[in-house]
Amino acid sequence: MYDLIIIGSGPAGLGAAIYAERAQLNTVTIEKEMMSGGQVLTTYSVDNYPGFPGINGFDLGVKLREHAESLGAKFVEDEVQAVGVEDGIKFVKCAKETYEAKALLIATGARHRKLGVDGEERLGGRGVSYCAVCDGALYKNQTVAVVGGGDVAVEDAIFLSRLCEKVYLIHRRDELRAAKSLQKQLEACENIEVLWNCVVEKVNGEDTVESINVKNLLQKKVQELPVNGLFVAVGISPNSDVFLDVVDAENGYIKAGEDCETSVPGIFAAGDVRTKALRQIVTAVSDGANAVGSAERYLRELEAGQK
Repeated sequence: MYDLIIIGSGPAGLGAAIYAERAQLNTVTIEKEMMSGGQVLTTYSVDNYPGFPGINGFDLGVKLREHAESLGAKFVEDEVQAVGVEDGIKFVKCAKETYEAKALLIATGARHRKLGVDGEERLGGRGVSYCAVCDGALYKNQTVAVVGGGDVAVEDAIFLSRLCEKVYLIHRRDELRAAKSLQKQLEACENIEVLWNCVVEKVNGEDTVESINVKNLLQKKVQELPVNGLFVAVGISPNSDVFLDVVDAENGYIKAGEDCETSVPGIFAAGDVRTKALRQIVTAVSDGANAVGSAERYLRELEAGQK
């Protein structure tokens, strides 16, 4: 019986593991992958995590894991299949073993939706990015393309226009879904060119992105567009499916505020999997700390017979 089970070892889970060890909670962190770090592992360069400007995403993930392990954090490699609660005890059934704890933290993150085109996976983190705020500074005075038509895509294009020489916004329809206020801002950016009724068919390049093949859906013509970077903003999906029968969610995101408390006492959610405004490495780590603080309060009240 653990005090706390942490599911996931991205920045939120690792931040929580660090704080849990400092709080001397009997904790285990379950991670299905061989490496900890989550999405950060696929980021070539992280330039906005305080104290580590320009660090390789893989190296940052390793450092976070090493920090947790140096404090004595316990990790197991297993894949969660089901979660349940019985008489206040949280059960986590995995492929190899079933774990029990008084409190549970869900830190399984989210995954970016991908285009599914040739070259996208191969050049991921080497010109193909899913976060303009994270990677935009790497393309200062260069040419980039953004794919999407919603708020995030338009916000990314506007953000990148302040850094880049040229920005293409590629959208498969003839009108944007983004808020009208954002569209007005977009129209005011002289270095943004919108390619309507277009899709990306292929990403080209050897070591980094060199160009993309763009197809006009109306004209049925394909052109090769020289770009240094491709930002995909077609949405993200939270890794929450296994928990949706247990806790309340909104559009797949687990409902939890800054205290990371979910609809079920003793179950907490941190990082990209929870409802929140900003999904960044620094906010995920912060969530991990907040979640452990909330878990500590819950466990104290549980011991005092108040839960």
